[in-house]
Amino acid sequence: MDIRQLMEQLCAVPGVSGREDGAAETAANLLSRYAQVHRDALGNVIGHIPGNGAHILLDAHIDQIGLIVTDIDEAGFLRVDRCGGIDPRILVGQDVCVWGNGPIKGTICSTPPHLLRDGDSKQAAGFEDIGIDIGLTQEEAACRVRRGDRVTFDTPPVSLLGTRFSAPALDDRAGVAAILLALERCGDRLKNPVTVVFAVQEEIGTRGAAVAAYAAQAEKAIAVDVSFAMSPGCPERKCAKLGSGAMIGIAPTLSAALSDELAALAERKNIPHTLEIMGGETGTDADRIDIAGNGARMGLISIPQRYMHTPVEVVDLQDIESTADLIAAYLLQRGGNCHA
Repeated sequence: MDIRQLMEQLCAVPGVSGREDGAAETAANLLSRYAQVHRDALGNVIGHIPGNGAHILLDAHIDQIGLIVTDIDEAGFLRVDRCGGIDPRILVGQDVCVWGNGPIKGTICSTPPHLLRDGDSKQAAGFEDIGIDIGLTQEEAACRVRRGDRVTFDTPPVSLLGTRFSAPALDDRAGVAAILLALERCGDRLKNPVTVVFAVQEEIGTRGAAVAAYAAQAEKAIAVDVSFAMSPGCPERKCAKLGSGAMIGIAPTLSAALSDELAALAERKNIPHTLEIMGGETGTDADRIDIAGNGARMGLISIPQRYMHTPVEVVDLQDIESTADLIAAYLLQRGGNCHA
């Protein structure tokens, strides 16, 4: 499995929260090579691998941030609101794709600097001021777009120099890729029962993972997501360097024993890694999985990422490989037999 091709395949399909079908179908097809796959009522992609011993759940979310169409104004501009934690500061002038009656190219409106009023340049436009130009009149647009249609950044995946890779939706298609690569490494050697969840609706409140974890009732779980990588203006103590490997979560909401086991395993196997220390909840699916049903011993592995929630998110493919190596080693070595 070529990781670069895998990332291009996963990041090229839309999957804004609540409308994840395109991304979910692609992920389900890839997962079906290793597991029996179905989608639940909420839309989560669920894969099950039978076995004996401790039941382990692996999670990464499939949805991405985007916009939702709220209206079409008299001039034909689409009015929108956020769908997930999108930052309005980065929207003006962006190329987008409106997923209406087929994909429709559009551009987010921008006021020329010559026409800005005093003080306008010092503040970001609010969503009430943002419009999308798709080149149609109100009547024409209404035949192609409905209120509630989703909008994504129209930015293709790009290979940067070395092993760096840029695309929208790397949060969290990078985590999806890491789990798929881990299963590839394990082959037919898995002994424990494993449930894989590619969860929906993470970006609007980790909803999909809560449902899937409740149904699975796994004893142990690892969520895989992205976290902050060093870039200008970011505090070093909250970030990892690109290329430094898997970020192993340490937090009061995570199982201390499982976090310690993952760190010790990475040391023994010489898998590049850092520790990510958090003082409360993690802001990931892990916060819902560990308290679903009877609860689960919870671990979190994150992939360093620059420019989160933008059209140009950046990861190092070697960090995805390191994360996959750690997950595979955990699944194969002892099936996660730790004592909390």
